[in-house]
Amino acid sequence: MKQLMKLAGLAALLGVAVTPATAEEKIKIGVLVTTSGPAAALGQQVRDGFALAIKDLGGKMAGRDVEIVNADDELKPDGAVVKVRGLLERDKVDFVVGPIFSNILQAIHRPVTDSKTFLISPNAGPSSYAGKECNPFFYVTSYQNDQVHEILGKVAQDRGYKRVYLLVPNYQAGRDSVAGFKLDYKGEIVEESYTPLNTLDFQPELSKIAALKPDALFTFMPGGMGVNLVKQYKQAGATVPVLSAFTVDESTLPAQQDAAVGMFGGANWAPNLDNPQSKKFVAAYEAAYNGVPGTYAMQAYDAALLIDSAVKAVKGDLSNKDAVAAALKKADFTSLRGNFKFSNNGYPIQDFYLTKVAKRPDGKFQTEIVEKVFSNYGDRYAKDCAAK
Repeated sequence: MKQLMKLAGLAALLGVAVTPATAEEKIKIGVLVTTSGPAAALGQQVRDGFALAIKDLGGKMAGRDVEIVNADDELKPDGAVVKVRGLLERDKVDFVVGPIFSNILQAIHRPVTDSKTFLISPNAGPSSYAGKECNPFFYVTSYQNDQVHEILGKVAQDRGYKRVYLLVPNYQAGRDSVAGFKLDYKGEIVEESYTPLNTLDFQPELSKIAALKPDALFTFMPGGMGVNLVKQYKQAGATVPVLSAFTVDESTLPAQQDAAVGMFGGANWAPNLDNPQSKKFVAAYEAAYNGVPGTYAMQAYDAALLIDSAVKAVKGDLSNKDAVAAALKKADFTSLRGNFKFSNNGYPIQDFYLTKVAKRPDGKFQTEIVEKVFSNYGDRYAKDCAAK
């Protein structure tokens, strides 16, 4: 503070203005994700992907050093509010990046945006903020939650599955997943099972699936839930085709391994996507963290590039919030996924794919693109957004 006052005094004597960009030594970014409990692997991918991007940027944005302040929301909404207030009031971050889960986003969205701090979600994208409740301080580098599940609904419809069993956790993203699946699927839903968040025993549901004999199972079970479901599914000897979202991906595959091979998923990217920036990212991530990056890491990397593009556009001066918002909305960066731009609601317009789990020659597991299902696809709630 004394140094700042001296700088301001000197500036006054010399008749020049001190901008916030000169006064602030660092750009501070709070990363609030789940890094403990069954879903820890998801948050770690976000942290790692974001940190890799900052490293690739040389640790700077528009010439200003970048400081990352990490916090674990512990998948507890009340605790997340306490953590995010600490980032805002104690650490005085310029941006908040996070979270993974939509119930945590719903808890922190208002505290962050009401403080006029920019909230960049690298994963959670609930429908609740995509329409009338859209906000100029909120941007998503992943998708609107429904969209990934729409992929599986369309695939189920196109493949002629007449009877499908739905299995999801009972929270906002789970309900969004069901809504998304049903958009294109017109067959019979034989059962909708909503399990408590962080359920790890799926024997009751697997018994129902065996009895009902559906043509396919659609499930959304991220993190440890997905690890257990897939293992128990294989142990039960089930043969029903699995269409999943975030159940078999690079955050869960190290634990699921061979049990997940052949299972389908829906995504906006996969490690085998064929473009130069994606190939470079995958190689750098694997070298740095000895693991295969998933969409969580990719979207976090893109979140850092998005913030960098905005900081550069305003020449490091973050005091004009309208200018920063306009720069964020422009999304002037090269996404790892290729096609990317924001709709008017701050959610992306992008391509979506059907993926399949494969075992690589080096023994590692990854999802691989089977086919493109949607091109340049924006969510259906954007038409109701007027705030941006």
